[in-house]
Amino acid sequence: MKRRFTRILLYLAVFLLLLVVLSPGHYRRAILHGNVNIDDYKIFSNRVIQNADPIPWQRDSAYNTTRIDAGKIAEFNKYRTTAFVVIQNNKIRYEAYWDGGSDTTRSNSFSAAKSIVSLLVGCLLDEGKIKSLDQPITDYLPEFKNTNGYKLRIKDLLTMSSGLDWDEGYSSLFSPTTKAYYGSHLDEQMLNLQVKNEPGKVFNYQSCDTQLLSMIIEKASGKPLSDYASEKLWKPLGAEHPALWCLDREGGREKAYCCFNSTATDFARIGQMVLDSGQFNNRQVVSKNYLKEATTPASWLLDEDGKPLDYYGYQFWMLTHQGQRVVYARGILGQYIFVIPSLNAVVVRLGNERSKEYVNNVPKDILTYLDAAVEMLGTK
Repeated sequence: MKRRFTRILLYLAVFLLLLVVLSPGHYRRAILHGNVNIDDYKIFSNRVIQNADPIPWQRDSAYNTTRIDAGKIAEFNKYRTTAFVVIQNNKIRYEAYWDGGSDTTRSNSFSAAKSIVSLLVGCLLDEGKIKSLDQPITDYLPEFKNTNGYKLRIKDLLTMSSGLDWDEGYSSLFSPTTKAYYGSHLDEQMLNLQVKNEPGKVFNYQSCDTQLLSMIIEKASGKPLSDYASEKLWKPLGAEHPALWCLDREGGREKAYCCFNSTATDFARIGQMVLDSGQFNNRQVVSKNYLKEATTPASWLLDEDGKPLDYYGYQFWMLTHQGQRVVYARGILGQYIFVIPSLNAVVVRLGNERSKEYVNNVPKDILTYLDAAVEMLGTK
């Protein structure tokens, strides 16, 4: 009996080994690496987003004089927060790091990168390299053939209303999102997608929409996405550190829907520029008009409940909390860049986890970070 059981285990081990060896490459990588992590740039090829002349943040006179109460710190720790930075009036009011994080530690942005892609679309509009958001994407990607007779516009990608046939599942080994993350042929995967439903009608969050936007950015700018991001954002924003954008393979395509890797204080520059209507250091980086549109809900769309969409614009999220209107970028492990106009403030939270509980389309942990910042900014 024991010998038979040992033989069965051996056969099972051989079967699993063959399954892994014979599976497509992205299956093997997904099995090997398991869950996604904030330092996954170490397992991928990357392209550098170069900085130029750093503009260090000034510290507020009340820098780090306010403590976050123990209850909230417990929540910070529960979700393995690595960085929490609060900027007010263009100065650092508070910064703290945990769980191996520091002011020089790079973190994967995950889907917060989608907001960066949106800003680059705005730059192309400002330059006239994109004439209108109503242009069909085939003006820039003529090889995209599967529209099923619909007109798929740039605006439909920006507002996550493309109608593309895509499964945004993160836990399934067989989802297209897993293939996009661990695969090595993003362009081929995107160009073989089909428009399943009429675009411009219903909001449906899909990473493929952002990835297609990045391909349009490269076509319109004539530059790799990272190089354009360096020229139009990272250098004008005075970033203190070069950033990294993960690629699908060596010398390949940026995983634009995620995987922009930077520090908390450099991510805060994105928020500060949005807060200041596209300006940074007295320079207009993205036009005020584009940012106003990007951070206004695309209310002509229906949400998942069939109601007018009131929490998403051009790859930016919106919410109202404690009477404060907040515009923000967000990533799956709790990467957040919050912009709070009424307090002239930007808040960045980075970490390893986020709440699985939602309140009105908002991960519940967000409320803790906003409460901590609002309480802090109410004192001097």
